[in-house]
Amino acid sequence: MNLFKKIYRSKAAIFILLATASFVIRADDMQYALDRAAMVAEIERYARLTGDRTGDQAFNKPVMRSMASVRRHEFVPDAKKRFAYENRPLPIGFGQTISQPYIVALMTDLIEPDSDDVVLEIGTGSGYQAAILSRLVKSVYTIEIIKPLAENATARLQRLGFENVTTRLGDGYYGWAEHAPFDAIVVTAAASHVPPHLVKQLRPGGRMVIPVGGRFMTQQLLLIEKTETGEVKTRQVIPVIFVPLTGAH
Repeated sequence: MNLFKKIYRSKAAIFILLATASFVIRADDMQYALDRAAMVAEIERYARLTGDRTGDQAFNKPVMRSMASVRRHEFVPDAKKRFAYENRPLPIGFGQTISQPYIVALMTDLIEPDSDDVVLEIGTGSGYQAAILSRLVKSVYTIEIIKPLAENATARLQRLGFENVTTRLGDGYYGWAEHAPFDAIVVTAAASHVPPHLVKQLRPGGRMVIPVGGRFMTQQLLLIEKTETGEVKTRQVIPVIFVPLTGAH
């Protein structure tokens, strides 16, 4: 009987522990949801403030729904999770960052994503931008040059169920010719110039966003449009600061 009581009490203690843990997890989820809603509101405020320069006072609703649904705290290091929904970049290791949410939303909005689009991303990083895109387009192909980041992002995106994202370890400067042409290209690192391979792999009628400028200096976020006749048009959007695009080029 004493042994039975011990087992019963042990099971009861385990049940209480699991129930407490479940409550804590639910509380965390609720707090993250509230933080995510606050982040979306902040993005909307920034969009209004910068609308004169970007040409858009409000981002498309599907873009904002994706920003509201993707759990950014899953894409930052554990030590930074409490800052996950602040409107600022965060370090993810190896000298790289996860971009400011407003910039992610802006770049996504600028390419005007469609549900049938095939999109190339240069600079997977944590996988956050790819995750945002995956909710909006048919397929995302994303390239990362830093092996640990590429491996971690691949595992993370698979774990979280982003099945339409294909990752690759490599130099994004040269694009991904096997899957070209792309309806849109998003470059999340600053180049000294617009890579010609990427322009070539952009479909007529497609759009590319890329920060261009000096290393660790203020750059210009460019919107590049290729017309149906193959003419390339470029517009400066806003000044930005991104980590540099690296590689053998």
